[in-house]
Amino acid sequence: MGKDKIRRFAENLTFKNMIQADFEDIFHKDHPLKGHWHEEFFHNSNPIVLELGCGRGEYTVALGQANPDKNFIGVDIKGARMWRGAKTATQEGLSNIGFVRTRIEFINSFFAEGEVSEIWITFPDPQLKTRRAKKRLTSPIFLEYYAQMLKADGLIHLKTDSQHLYNYTNAVVDNYGLTRNVANNDIYGSGYADERLSIKTAYEMMFLDRGLPITYTQFTLGGRRKFEWFDWEGDDVLEKDNEQERQ
Repeated sequence: MGKDKIRRFAENLTFKNMIQADFEDIFHKDHPLKGHWHEEFFHNSNPIVLELGCGRGEYTVALGQANPDKNFIGVDIKGARMWRGAKTATQEGLSNIGFVRTRIEFINSFFAEGEVSEIWITFPDPQLKTRRAKKRLTSPIFLEYYAQMLKADGLIHLKTDSQHLYNYTNAVVDNYGLTRNVANNDIYGSGYADERLSIKTAYEMMFLDRGLPITYTQFTLGGRRKFEWFDWEGDDVLEKDNEQERQ
């Protein structure tokens, strides 16, 4: 491990806005903050918004700066990356911003039913191989995680450069009859991007430099709790294309 990583991990332990838990503390167990984020962490009753797979926390920090009437929590397993967001929020005195270092599979150990008002998923790994579809952050498996903590009318936002993930997510929405508020496959080219959608992370700038359109989907679960698995035909097409390229 590099010295810079070691330094960042050590500094993370000093940040009051970063929560880190050992595997043994959350595996099939509830974290002490579950159900108590408002009174014990933020000390207000404002809505809680999560960014899942937050990376360096750029989006989390920008949303928190622009929306002081909401609380924002970035979630990721990469502590050395989250260090940047936690440090910026600490230096700027942004008390409405926090970070949780954990795998998203354990998210329900941290948040109680109805405790979360919105979820942002920004530029996640699209997991393009069919055998990894279950790891997509908009797959039925993850929607069940979200349903356990998200308010019935809570919004889920997906911002991605991956047309495949964009199409997959909209197929998921259609398959379960969920309410889709927005599906835009080029937010800048269409002029749709507002202040929130115009926040650009380092990853997004890289994708824009490559000329890739940025997509956005917004939907709600509508109180649905169970999501049986389904195989999307778009994955079959991708697998066939990949197989042809290998031949």
